[in-house]
Amino acid sequence: MNSHEIDYEIKGHDVQFVEIELDPHETVIAEAGAMLYMEEGIDFETKMGDGSNPSQGFLGKLAAGASRLITGESLFITHFTHRGYGKKRVAFSAPYPGTIVPIDLSQIGGRVIVQKDAFLCAALGTKLSMHFNKRIGAGFFGGEGFILQKLQGDGKAFIHAGGTLVEKELNGETLRVDTGCVVGFTDGIDFSIERAGGLKSMVFGGEGLFLATLRGTGKVWLQSMPINKLIRAISPMGKNSGKESSGLLNELFE
Repeated sequence: MNSHEIDYEIKGHDVQFVEIELDPHETVIAEAGAMLYMEEGIDFETKMGDGSNPSQGFLGKLAAGASRLITGESLFITHFTHRGYGKKRVAFSAPYPGTIVPIDLSQIGGRVIVQKDAFLCAALGTKLSMHFNKRIGAGFFGGEGFILQKLQGDGKAFIHAGGTLVEKELNGETLRVDTGCVVGFTDGIDFSIERAGGLKSMVFGGEGLFLATLRGTGKVWLQSMPINKLIRAISPMGKNSGKESSGLLNELFE
């Protein structure tokens, strides 16, 4: 199934949203709860499946839904279809501060691997499935586990990166990244985990015990603030918890 052709505009700065323009009978699929607003004429329906295979039976849809549960996502996907006339718009918001990344799958070989909670929405025809990380080290220490998401198709898909987005083009090169900061990568990139230097660096370096290593030729998307790091930073027990009350002015006026 060829993906529907959709137009879009990404709006906002710190907490972005994507507004998608649909022609009559065009459909966009999205994670449950991602919708921000939709104009009159757009209907939505929650389905067990991404709609990429219209002939898929109930058992196939059930298996696909189960695979989404394994990745930590909802069993269902919401389908938004323009049933009226003219052009109508539906918008989807990012779940936390960061950047929405538009990806034209037809321009990158029809496939991309992303972290399990990165998918936001996509044109109907995009296939969502789980992707097993075959390397045990990456599974245990990579921040994303053994299971990632695979997006396949020839249309536009949108993923979310926490904080600031960083795009890198590797040409037979190696890039070492803080674990959890990898949002996605294309075919030709090998994702593995390596120790963060010697024992002293691992214990006292402040960068964790392991680093994600990306090698090969292709595109890599990174995020400056993954959700787990954000939670630690604002946690009452986090390392930043005492900064607000430790300033000189606060001490003077207490």
